[in-house]
Amino acid sequence: MRKIDHQECVIPVRDALDVISGKWKLLILISIAAGYKRFKEIERNTPKITPKVLAKELKDLEEHRLINRTVYDETPVVIEYSLTPYAETLEKVILALRDWGANHRKQIFGK
Repeated sequence: MRKIDHQECVIPVRDALDVISGKWKLLILISIAAGYKRFKEIERNTPKITPKVLAKELKDLEEHRLINRTVYDETPVVIEYSLTPYAETLEKVILALRDWGANHRKQIFGK
């Protein structure tokens, strides 16, 4: 790893981690990007997440302008989630984490 300027790096990295850290946020964004738009779809495609945690994380992602929540006036009411253009800026980060995770799995498990 090349030398990193500590002062220029720490605060922006902390800010980024404040928004996307935790066990679920990136996985929820990946689910929405894959086309799962409704609460139950996202819940089914995010293994082991509870409805309470999913609701909280969706609210956080909406507050950080990473997702939109659209309510359709139907019976029953339909709510869908979609990525904002701002969330699209995380694509390179997610793909880099995917690649690093696959390589790490090979290093640790030899698979």
